[in-house]
Amino acid sequence: MTAVGLRRLTPALQGAPGSVPLARRREGCAVRPHRSFDPRVVGELECAAWVAYYRRDWVAFLGSALRVSRNVFGLSWRTTIRCSWLVLRANQLWAPYPGNDAERSRRMMERFYRIVQQLYEEPFDPATAADLEVEWWRVHRDHQRSDAGGDCPGLTDALARLYSHVYGVPERRVREAAEQRALAMRHSDRWVSEGCHEGSALIDLERDALVCSYSALLAAVRPGPGERRGVVR
Repeated sequence: MTAVGLRRLTPALQGAPGSVPLARRREGCAVRPHRSFDPRVVGELECAAWVAYYRRDWVAFLGSALRVSRNVFGLSWRTTIRCSWLVLRANQLWAPYPGNDAERSRRMMERFYRIVQQLYEEPFDPATAADLEVEWWRVHRDHQRSDAGGDCPGLTDALARLYSHVYGVPERRVREAAEQRALAMRHSDRWVSEGCHEGSALIDLERDALVCSYSALLAAVRPGPGERRGVVR
């Protein structure tokens, strides 16, 4: 992130109260945005964020993170910037190997989840969500740095636990979403090991798996007929 970019973002990020999310301005919205997103749009944006992360292109990463937050959570732009900044800092603190700062990463993600939890009045605990988030990062990195290769059941388990906690559904309902996300990471890991080439077909495979993951997640967490469809008040 450049110094100029930081200066431009700082006024909106430091102590700025989150403004009213889009969901609160849509009187007729029956399903909260984080339970009614477009899987293809979000999957493509997340893929772009992963590519930027491994290239340590933090400006591009922040741009993708902004759009992911906007499309998944339906936030105002001010709150989107604030949340995306927290995710960016968490990833920057986690990225160095060795010598990353896992605890500060966790604190950044706790602040992110606290904003989401308060806006949408979800029952999950932000501190637990942050612990689960950083835990799957750890499991992935350990597997990435090992010689094991192939599937990583522990990663799928860690992702399923996070989804289950944040969305308040049984792990079995989000298992497919976790499996597809883990598959996307395998494609990403191979892309990294082969040199992070821009035109690699592995990026397409990674993107497809992320779209499938978000499609499965949406199917698991969107309220069905007869279920409570709370509007954010």
